Amino acid sequence: MALLGSMLKTGIRLTNAARRRQTTAYRQQRKVFRKLVGKARHTAFGQAYGFEQLTQAAEFGTDHTFYEQFKTRVPIHDYNRMFEGWWKRTLDGERDVTWPGRVKYFALSSGTSEAASKYIPVTKAMSKAIQRTSIRQILTLGRYQNLPSTLYEKGYLMLGGSTTLSAREGHFEGDLSGITASQIPFWFQRFYKPGREIAQERDWARKLDEITEQAGNWDIGYVVGVPAWIQLLMEKIIARYNVKTIHDVWPNLMVFCHGGVSFEPYRAGFEKLLAHPITYIETYLASEGFIAYQTHPNAHGMSLVLNNGLFFEFIPFNEQNFTPDGDLTDQPETLMIDEVEEGKEYALLLSTCSGAWRYLIGDTIRFIDTQRAEIVITGRTRHFLSLCGEHLSVDNMNKAVELVSDELDIAIREFTVVGSSHDTLFAHHWYIGTDDAVDAGVLRDRIDAHLNELNDDYAVERKHALKEITVTVLPAATFYRWMESRGKIGGQNKFPRVLKKQLATEWEKFVTD
Repeated sequence: MALLGSMLKTGIRLTNAARRRQTTAYRQQRKVFRKLVGKARHTAFGQAYGFEQLTQAAEFGTDHTFYEQFKTRVPIHDYNRMFEGWWKRTLDGERDVTWPGRVKYFALSSGTSEAASKYIPVTKAMSKAIQRTSIRQILTLGRYQNLPSTLYEKGYLMLGGSTTLSAREGHFEGDLSGITASQIPFWFQRFYKPGREIAQERDWARKLDEITEQAGNWDIGYVVGVPAWIQLLMEKIIARYNVKTIHDVWPNLMVFCHGGVSFEPYRAGFEKLLAHPITYIETYLASEGFIAYQTHPNAHGMSLVLNNGLFFEFIPFNEQNFTPDGDLTDQPETLMIDEVEEGKEYALLLSTCSGAWRYLIGDTIRFIDTQRAEIVITGRTRHFLSLCGEHLSVDNMNKAVELVSDELDIAIREFTVVGSSHDTLFAHHWYIGTDDAVDAGVLRDRIDAHLNELNDDYAVERKHALKEITVTVLPAATFYRWMESRGKIGGQNKFPRVLKKQLATEWEKFVTD
């Protein structure tokens, strides 16, 4: 087994060395575009929007000719437009609608805001693309000199949705994590935990209990999942075995691969469960595809996956392109990968090998290194607060909570913010989920102070229109109970950082009843 680990690590280093010479981001994206439109040119969507001509432009045109034609021919789609116009036919079993063939799998996704489930097609091409990117991510571990070769012989715990998918009139549906786990390559199954039997469990609480009971029998080196659920699981395991840290049960745990939400607000509480430091690797895996991952040690962001079935466009996230409620304006500006700038915030559009075309996924990102195509997630197009021009992003909120957690030495497990009117002006109401003793007034003052430092617009409006900041401290379990009451408990579900309209009303009623 030691020989296996040594061989794997050597292979990983050689593979990484071979990958260092890559073509430009623009060329990678042009090649992906050519493949996508070429593959889909005979679909109903491709015929409706002239993909044959787009294929020719991508093959023989100069510079951005193909992209200018793409923008002219194909409108931007949100989920409702994509589903009602096209994916509904795919869901009904029709072939060759937006991607060749019949789609067998659909990922159920509601993001963190919408109440109704979305049906996102997962084609064979997308499943293979996700597997390829997942393998590439594992290969990046060879760049981490602190990780021994023995890591590659340990168990990989992947905490996700059930692999028991629901059969519906010729297709299967479930969480993307459940779909991908059900298709794990045979060579990886010996390392995969919790194993096929537990992975099939649909009851989330029972699944956590079963993992907890088996945890003592596993030698886990690598954990994958949403931070809130991984932390909850680790606490259950520590309590079950009556130990001080997770390393008393899994002494070889070295890597936590996390995604879905910013890890920083969870870090303080998470690290209290460890006996020694571990390596953190961030990923950006959405129901629409594997978008980005951390590619090197000490990276401050994640590199976009530019050469594996995803074509990216970027909409500057500003008042010219988005309304105060996060809706697109009539003629938003869109850019290719070689036209973006560092430090600026963009909303993402995706065209994919699952048949999404110019699809607004709702996430916002900021480029921190254009040469590496390295980004950080800053929030969602609808998950920000700008009642009076304060332009408060989820990124700002996460950072403020992280700083306050460190200062007060408390673990803030969850939080959300509701904006409202206050007399003739405006207010923010923070709900903080922590099981540590803390004064709400102190929390309010410190969060407010940090946001004043982090965001100039916020600082200006605090002197004028944003007159009231309120903090309510709740047990962390309150947040999980609300998610459970809405059927949103499980590996891919995250609590929204900003609540608006009906969701805000439902939440406020829930916490006061």
